[in-house]
Amino acid sequence: MEKAVRNLWVEARELMRQGDLGGVERLDSPPSPLRFLREYVSANRPFIVSGAATRHWPAISHSLWSNDDYLCNALRNCTVSVHLTPNGRADALAPLPLPSGGEGESITKDGTQKRGGLCFASACVRSMEFPEALQLIKATGRALGPSTASVVAYAQQQDNCLPGEYAAVAGDVEAHIPWASEALGCLPEAVNLWIGNDRSQTSFHKDHYENLYVVITGEKHFLLLPPTEVHRLYICPYLAARYTLSSALLDTGTGGLRFDLEVEEPERQVPWCSVDPYPPSPEDLAVQMSSFPLYFDGPRPFECTVKAGEILYLPSMWFHHVRQTPDSNGQTIAVNYCMLGPHQV
Repeated sequence: MEKAVRNLWVEARELMRQGDLGGVERLDSPPSPLRFLREYVSANRPFIVSGAATRHWPAISHSLWSNDDYLCNALRNCTVSVHLTPNGRADALAPLPLPSGGEGESITKDGTQKRGGLCFASACVRSMEFPEALQLIKATGRALGPSTASVVAYAQQQDNCLPGEYAAVAGDVEAHIPWASEALGCLPEAVNLWIGNDRSQTSFHKDHYENLYVVITGEKHFLLLPPTEVHRLYICPYLAARYTLSSALLDTGTGGLRFDLEVEEPERQVPWCSVDPYPPSPEDLAVQMSSFPLYFDGPRPFECTVKAGEILYLPSMWFHHVRQTPDSNGQTIAVNYCMLGPHQV
């Protein structure tokens, strides 16, 4: 069975014409709607378009979103949602808390021992005025100096937040990607804004929509796996939990904040990828490699860096892990357009 699965991985990559080079195709200019639909959407192939595709966007052409004063003035009266974690990993696996407050193997109400004593941990979400949020994001990153903050802030809310919370600056980018909208016959279901620092990363997951991801400032680093390699990520059910913040008010730059991780009530389980591609220590890497051999012994994930102005087309159901490098201001800003594919309409 394992040999058949491994052959499937190879054949699927050959059909995508990506081979095992570990790269993602780059285009100098946007594809025509017909080419996009025929060669990429139908073939389930990611690609990156150079900055020429977004050169006319004010956020980029006039460097508006690289200017903190501009953003804070434009959004000074706006309240935005900020996701807070102790380590920059939200919607990721974390040690499952025991009733006594310890960590390790844990028993659920039905007597089941959860795999590795882990749970699916969601961020603590706080609403705050945008200038405060931006200051907190910068203060909790490493780019402007070693950060000792015990909190990592990430402004992101996947609910069409650009024309919502950030409506005051939504006109600085395109409302949709014309060649993609024409090819798919629809406008985006949601357009989301992301502002984070170099301590934030997103664990392996998949989305059920066609994704056009545009980096405005900084860089995003993606690991990609096609749906045919789902077995390599060891998806298991984990108890859902959420971080709560003990402090009533955030003091930007402080290192004394304390998080609690609480299992959601009523209990629910979230199927999630078990693999951590970047373990924090050699010992953790050894555990990962022995626990998840199909990932570490299989073909390399596709890797790509999306730079400011570039667009990544990420097909529906592709698994992706994301890290980021901030700009000189200490933040990475991106916009993604979520669209229904032709098989979803």
